[in-house]
Amino acid sequence: MTLLHAHDFGGDGPQLVVLHGFGRSLIDWDAAATLLAAGHRVLGVDLPGHGRSAGISPWTVPAVVRDIGDTLDAHGVSQAVVVGHSLGGLIAVEYARANPDRTRAAVNLDGFWWAPERPGAERISEGLPASAGVIVPPEYIEEQVANAAHLGIPADLARAAARGALRPLPDGKWQTLPERAAALEILDELHRIGALGVSSWLDGIDSPLLMVQAARQLPAAPGIEWFAEFNARFAQEVSDELTALSRSRETIDAVRLDATHLMNVEAPQAVAELVADYVRGLPG
Repeated sequence: MTLLHAHDFGGDGPQLVVLHGFGRSLIDWDAAATLLAAGHRVLGVDLPGHGRSAGISPWTVPAVVRDIGDTLDAHGVSQAVVVGHSLGGLIAVEYARANPDRTRAAVNLDGFWWAPERPGAERISEGLPASAGVIVPPEYIEEQVANAAHLGIPADLARAAARGALRPLPDGKWQTLPERAAALEILDELHRIGALGVSSWLDGIDSPLLMVQAARQLPAAPGIEWFAEFNARFAQEVSDELTALSRSRETIDAVRLDATHLMNVEAPQAVAELVADYVRGLPG
């Protein structure tokens, strides 16, 4: 049994569990969770190999789901609405699949992936693990703060989120997380899910699902301008599938949020309001 690092954001009301994205940590949820704690009990969890949670090998979705379940048991959480961003959104959906009796609902904030054979996907597959587990200089933090400023993210929040996603080293440098071996295993899991397509992936899940897409794209980074077109096409295909699913399955709701992929850090109030409104509308 592996217990993951968790943080109790406090609050009183319906239980929420919040999960972060690839290469991030539960600190990404600081602002949104504080708002949600006004009417909910909120627990944040660091995924394996991220933040302050120990790594696991192999890094597989079923193993992560089991670890989350064990961690929630340790914190006395018997049932919750599980809210995840990006990679955490995929995990939230898979947690609902594996634990229907313990999942009141799952909320996926822009957590979608593409089939590995999609044109252009191989370029992303090369870049994702290449940035994992690398050593970065002390000034990396402030570089991340400067990048976040372009999205209107306050410096203190951006700085805390950047620090939470890294492992400090004795010489003042930092190591990005997860480590490369885990990143490769995560990529395999993402490809496995992406190959199914959204409709097939969500088949067989009875828990209510709120599937949220970012309505705006992140600014294209220098050298990978091609990714904007790749992502726009993929997002439209996902949107078309989600629209069809929301019409044919009453347990699935699909919305677009006026934010970029970093929505829980960039637009915490909008995310908190969306989640709170959704939870209020759940049966029971």
